[in-house]
Amino acid sequence: MWGTALVTVLLSLTFLCPGCEQPQADMAGQPRAQELSGAAGRDQGTTAESLPVVPTGFAPAKVCILPLTELPGSTGSSQAVVLDAYISLLDAFGAQIKAPGVLRFELYQYVRRSAQPKGQRLAIWPDIDLTHPAVNNGYWRDFLRAYEFKLDAPAGLNETYVLEVTCMCPDGRRLTAEFPLRGAK
Repeated sequence: MWGTALVTVLLSLTFLCPGCEQPQADMAGQPRAQELSGAAGRDQGTTAESLPVVPTGFAPAKVCILPLTELPGSTGSSQAVVLDAYISLLDAFGAQIKAPGVLRFELYQYVRRSAQPKGQRLAIWPDIDLTHPAVNNGYWRDFLRAYEFKLDAPAGLNETYVLEVTCMCPDGRRLTAEFPLRGAK
């Protein structure tokens, strides 16, 4: 009699406390990062490249060029000017975030009264790799919740231009933003 009652209690506990089940998968069918980062993941040879990508809600969803971006005037026509660019990355919730990625800056002529305002490309700067934490922190301005870049621009910019920024995310997505930029008069 006690044996039957004990077996019944043990069976009911196994249904109420499912602690030994398989790891749950996320929506993409991949095991969660917490489960792979434990000892079992290390024993199986799991590397950083094989871990799932961060959920898209917290990854960059949009790049934005802040209105603080300016092209100040130079003291002489032969001297180069410095383009002050302020870039913000926004997640899917619209919050400004700090994230790894590679940024590319391009400057185009502005075409008036056109459906496509970008004209001839005037300048392209070397890509800025923000995937290393020290480099990322060097450009980050916490009080703005944005990145600040000082780029050498060609001399004699005194018209309206289009600044284009492309953010190449680690997951392969490309985010772009354009900003009309007025040169010094």
